[in-house]
Amino acid sequence: MVYLILLLFLIGVGLLWLARRRQVATGLPPGRVISIDTEHLGRLERSLYDPTLNLAGRPDYLVKRSGKLVPVEIKSARAPLGPYPSHVLQLAAYCTLVHAAYGQRPAYGIVKYADRAFSVDYNSSLENELLDVLAEMRRAERQKPARSHESVNRCRACGFHQVCDQRLE
Repeated sequence: MVYLILLLFLIGVGLLWLARRRQVATGLPPGRVISIDTEHLGRLERSLYDPTLNLAGRPDYLVKRSGKLVPVEIKSARAPLGPYPSHVLQLAAYCTLVHAAYGQRPAYGIVKYADRAFSVDYNSSLENELLDVLAEMRRAERQKPARSHESVNRCRACGFHQVCDQRLE
């Protein structure tokens, strides 16, 4: 009986060690994963939405650590020296959405590349940068851009080909 208890204990410790090792390999912070949006896991969650900004999206993971929410964005490429600005803004958008949906402002988020993870502080400077980019995108949305090429093949492949009054054919 003692051997059976010892064996079960060792198996339990081994499973805990494997689970922790796997969590470290994913780049996720310690805590409980409360939302997953990765296609390979087949479990898609509902989008987060901020009605004030008319912004919607889903972080790949949303982890609850010590009562705080941490959005995690997974990238399959190898890590650059620092996270790409577009990835930082994407993470800022997720922090904004978490704040709107859960009423809790994340202190930071994580961009996880294939070989390295970066923690990104969600501060007022980053939030203002996101709001500026969103405002610029909305202004650009209202303007009609001019065609920027003379290539018929490129024109045909454009998603706006059927409705564009500047098409080449």
